[in-house]
Amino acid sequence: MRWAEVTVLTTTAGSEIVSAILLNAGSAGTMIEDKNDVVANRRPEGRWDIIDEKIAERIGDDVKVTGYYPVDDRLGAALDSIRAGVESLRTMDLPADLGKLGIRTHEIDEEDWAESWKKDFQPIRLGERIVVKPTWAPYGARPGDLVIELDPGMAFGTGAHETTGMCVRLVEERVKPGMKVIDIGTGTGILAIAAALVGARDVLAIDLDPVAVRVARENIENNGLSHIVRAREGDLLEHVEEAADVVVANIIADVIVQLCGPVARHIVPGGAFICSGIARERKGEVVSALEAAGYRALEILDDGEWTAIAAIRP
Repeated sequence: MRWAEVTVLTTTAGSEIVSAILLNAGSAGTMIEDKNDVVANRRPEGRWDIIDEKIAERIGDDVKVTGYYPVDDRLGAALDSIRAGVESLRTMDLPADLGKLGIRTHEIDEEDWAESWKKDFQPIRLGERIVVKPTWAPYGARPGDLVIELDPGMAFGTGAHETTGMCVRLVEERVKPGMKVIDIGTGTGILAIAAALVGARDVLAIDLDPVAVRVARENIENNGLSHIVRAREGDLLEHVEEAADVVVANIIADVIVQLCGPVARHIVPGGAFICSGIARERKGEVVSALEAAGYRALEILDDGEWTAIAAIRP
C-alpha cells in the first residue's frame, strides 16, 4: 500500500495547532520533529541522556509536523482540508509565530514508512526507571531499569517527546501494584506497557486506528506482557463499560477538554486521570475543564512547551 506523507513547516508554538489540522484531515497520528526537543535535553539534568545529538542537526530550524494518508479516493479531500486549515492560520491574528507554514507532500511505500523511524529512534530514558529502546538496538541496562522493547512500525509514539516523558513520570508515580489501567489512544502501546512494568495487574490499551492496535499488540507480546495488557480497537466512550484506577490519555488539548467529563465514569472514585499532549498556552483551558468536570487535586508538570496533568476523580 502507498501512503502520502504530508509535512507542514512551523514552529514549536505552532506544532499543536498544525497537528490538529493534520489529525482532522484523517491522519491517525502526527510525527513532530523539533530541534528544541533534543537541545533542551542536552542539559546535565535532562533525563533523555542517551539521545543521539546528531538528530538536532538533521532536523534543522523548522519544526516539521507530519501526517500520513492512504493514497486512495480520500486523499484529495484530505489534502484540500490541510491546505484550507493552513491557509486559515495565515489569516489569523495570533500572538505566536507559526513559521513558514509550507506544505510538503510525497508518496512512500508502507515498508519505507516503517523503516524511516529506525534512523533516529535510539534508547530513551523516561522517568526514574523506564527506558524505551528499539528492538534492533543494544542497550546496557542499569540496576533498577525497566526496559520497554519497542518497534513503532507504522504507529505513533516512540517516547521521544516531552508529552510521553511526562506521562511516564506520572504513571510511575500513580500506578501502584495491583491497579487496573486504561490507556486511551495507545499508539505503539508504550504507556500501557509502562503501566504493566510498574505493577498494574490489568491494562486496556485502546485506539481507533487498527494499525496502531496491531503494532501495540506486537509490542505487548514482544515484552512478554500479553497476560496483563489487552490491545483493542475502538472508542472508549462507545465500546467499553469497565472502569480503572488510572486512565491515561496522551492526546491533544481539544480532545482532553471534550473527553474529561465523559471519561470520569471509567475511573473509580479516587482514581487518577493522567492527560498530556497539552500545549502550555492551553493549560488554563484544560485545568478549567477538569475542575468543571469535578476533578480535584491536580498535579501539573511542565516540560518545554508542553504540560501534563494528573487529576483525581472524587
